[in-house]
Amino acid sequence: MKPRVALLVLCYNGIEDTLACLESLQQLTYPCERYTIVVLDNASQDGTPERVQAAFPDVTVIENGANLGFAAGNNVGLRYALDHGYDYALLLNNDTEVAPDFLSILVAAAEASPRAGVVGPTIYYHVDPDLIWSAGGWIDWQRGIGLMDGTGQRDTGQYPGLRPVDFVTGCALLVKRRVLEQAGLLDERFFMYYEETEWSVRVARAGYGILHVPAAQVWHKIPLDARFDQEYLAYYMTRNRLLFLQAIGARPDTWLHALVLQDLRTYASLWLRPKWRTRRGRIGMGLGWLDFWRGRFGRLEHAL
Repeated sequence: MKPRVALLVLCYNGIEDTLACLESLQQLTYPCERYTIVVLDNASQDGTPERVQAAFPDVTVIENGANLGFAAGNNVGLRYALDHGYDYALLLNNDTEVAPDFLSILVAAAEASPRAGVVGPTIYYHVDPDLIWSAGGWIDWQRGIGLMDGTGQRDTGQYPGLRPVDFVTGCALLVKRRVLEQAGLLDERFFMYYEETEWSVRVARAGYGILHVPAAQVWHKIPLDARFDQEYLAYYMTRNRLLFLQAIGARPDTWLHALVLQDLRTYASLWLRPKWRTRRGRIGMGLGWLDFWRGRFGRLEHAL
């Protein structure tokens, strides 16, 4: 008998994307009696719970009551999976669509690899379906950052089989129950960004491997252009990378590289670039530094 899987779709507004995601999940080849779809709603203002229940009455909707962010919002679903005896939990962004066989492929890969704790698919840009967004990722331990493999590459079969990676993005990942029990859940201090990278380090330190499964396919509705000039992104990426270094116990030379060679250089470049939006990036970075040193984590509660 195939393992039971809880499919966790976290959302904060974006109802049309959520409905399209759920529609793609209706086409799964995995036995329907062996999985449950759970929508985790972070207090959307667009009628998400009602519209999901009307369109997909078999989907379980959990209303979180507030915007808990990626980490805490998904933890609600992970606790649900543990409490209800599921063998696996799947994290899936609401702005994705999946291939019908992607869950079957991921579960088969995880079952065939006893020491694998987390597996993830190849994720493509939805607007350019053969262009890779993520084929797993690796951690640059010298600079203290996580980098994704394959971004911007055409899929020409360059990833032919299962391969170990340092992390897979939380956009789409499958995790075993015993990993949740031993490595714990996502660290809610991150709110969003870097939480799955830090989590992957804990998973590896608990003795489990992380695998990219190229044959499993997901399409992500993410823009092709970079977004670092947005204040909230600059804030969370700056603050949370430092939190990541703290959480994993990074070496002094990694801290030096992160603070001096990486962050200060980026901050200086934002002053030199002529675009008006770079001011927003400077504000976000500056507040991210400040809040890290003040120990202020979780959701950014005040406007930038």
